[in-house]
Amino acid sequence: MTFCLTTTIIEPEENIKIENAIILLHGYGGDGKDISMLTLNWKRFLPNTIFLCPNAHEVCKINPSGFEWFDLSKEDKEYVLQESKKSEQKIFQFIDEVKKKYNLKSSQICLSGFSQGCMMSLNLGLISKEKFNCIVGFSGKIIEKEDLKKRINSSPPILLLHGDSDNIVDPSFLLEAKDFLIRNNITVQTKLIKNCDHNIPIEASSIALNFIKKNFKD
Repeated sequence: MTFCLTTTIIEPEENIKIENAIILLHGYGGDGKDISMLTLNWKRFLPNTIFLCPNAHEVCKINPSGFEWFDLSKEDKEYVLQESKKSEQKIFQFIDEVKKKYNLKSSQICLSGFSQGCMMSLNLGLISKEKFNCIVGFSGKIIEKEDLKKRINSSPPILLLHGDSDNIVDPSFLLEAKDFLIRNNITVQTKLIKNCDHNIPIEASSIALNFIKKNFKD
């Protein structure tokens, strides 16, 4: 089966049954190979998990060697929202393909992402009618709070991590997202990483791994 998005796939060791999946969505101008580096720390602790790291469906307009989940070349909030909704449909198609290929349910899938990929993971996990196992977001934010509030269908446990020195996506967005989720009765844990800019340090990776392990077991 060919997926609708070009995907870097890290499978379990041979003859180990796939019981869970982690879908990792890259940041703006990145690709699946970039974010697949997270699996170097995670895969030996999650032996029954397959990792899927798709490239976004659009070439990045600012960095043509990478991809984008939605266009950021226009400073128009309504345009950004509409483009992100198009991306939601494409990623949902991809998730359906993953579920069919590996015989998985949403409850066996963790959605995770960095920056723009975090933004998409939050939207997808909250608007889905089928509850995902959990969401892990690095250095992101909620795209449009009022729009998302109207579309919430699900409340998976969420972990959000952000660097306190991030100069790309301001760390204040972590607090905004936390406040939004709590007000909408969604369980969320947050961690502000000290002396960290717009990246995923080992500390954040380790905290995320422990969160995922716990939710896959529950």
